[in-house]
Amino acid sequence: MRALTALQAAAALAVAVRLARGRHRLPALNPVPCHAPTSARTTPPRVSVVIPARDEEARLGPCLSAVLADPAVAEVVVVDDESRDGTAELAARLGAKVLIGAPLPEGWVGKQWALEQGVEAAVGDVVVTLDADARPAPGLIGALAAVLDGYDLVSVGPRYMCEGTAEQALHASFLATLVYRFGPIGPPTPPAPHRAVANGQCMAFRRTAMLDAEGFARVRGHLADDVALARTLAARGWAVGFLDAGSLLEVDMHDSVAGVWREWGRSLSLRDVTGPGWQAADLAVVWLAGALPVLRLASGRTTRLDLGLLAVRLLLAGALRGSYTRPGPGVLFSPLLDPLAALRLTQTTLRPARVWRGRVYPAATTGVRLGRVTTYGRSARATADGRTGRVTTGGRTMPPDRTAARRGT
Repeated sequence: MRALTALQAAAALAVAVRLARGRHRLPALNPVPCHAPTSARTTPPRVSVVIPARDEEARLGPCLSAVLADPAVAEVVVVDDESRDGTAELAARLGAKVLIGAPLPEGWVGKQWALEQGVEAAVGDVVVTLDADARPAPGLIGALAAVLDGYDLVSVGPRYMCEGTAEQALHASFLATLVYRFGPIGPPTPPAPHRAVANGQCMAFRRTAMLDAEGFARVRGHLADDVALARTLAARGWAVGFLDAGSLLEVDMHDSVAGVWREWGRSLSLRDVTGPGWQAADLAVVWLAGALPVLRLASGRTTRLDLGLLAVRLLLAGALRGSYTRPGPGVLFSPLLDPLAALRLTQTTLRPARVWRGRVYPAATTGVRLGRVTTYGRSARATADGRTGRVTTGGRTMPPDRTAARRGT
């Protein structure tokens, strides 16, 4: 019992140190209608928005409508990743440039392959990537372009469109595990590369720098692609930022409790980008500081340390209300589901899922692993030249040679 108490105290200390960073968080992004010139830049950069899409017909419309109406955006490229629905037709009809993705090569995860092709085909100096379920507000794209004056790669945290008490409670419980493991968004000093985090729902970077670094090829086999990319590039000396953009970005991730459990839960452990030591430490923190106090409360055997941890968790639940577009009682009830969140985290750590959007992927054997970075040769670029793809604008097909020529810009 004494050993368990000592371990729980250590976990509580780790959580306290991480939460304390929230007192000095970097400010949230403010809207920038159009990126203003700086002393080093006489004209605003051209911004391309790249949206990887596989079977996203039902969710793509609001995202596309928002970015197509943004004057800070020079072009919108939707990469249709072998969709089985009307994703490509919808994107073309709304006015986006549609790149019909080439077949998925061996060793690649679909999203990275789509982004590789989209960034190659883009014409902008700056690329902003968005998931189809993102709902950007006016000024987000300009703010992302502006903040690249201080970063090489930046991603942002959104507000979540999460309806229903049970769904919101489970989602907030999952979100709390990330805060307990990595601290709040916007740390004033960057973490060590092997502890960097990112949100792949919205990222921004300079196009030529990403192509030269072969960023997506380096993480081509990882399902936790966003964190893998951030850690790989941070280890190479990139300035990687993770900022709050809750007032400028909403995300409609899931539509049910089952969807939250199944889809977000599968990637929550970050198994394929985290070494065994840190996996064990993260699980220990979540179980000892999050789940154990709730379990002891239910059994009527709480200790003073448990009560203190429960108080901290309730305060965090209050703070997390700002992470939702319409926070309800589910956020405040979320601590009661912390044992379930810990169970799901353990499950995906021990048996990571390798199925996504109808594809089954082998275990990742490349890229970030235990803090190492594997360098890939230029041959990865040759397989991603997009020559077998087609680019359409408003339903009009562009010849493959123009697609190849665009990559030279």
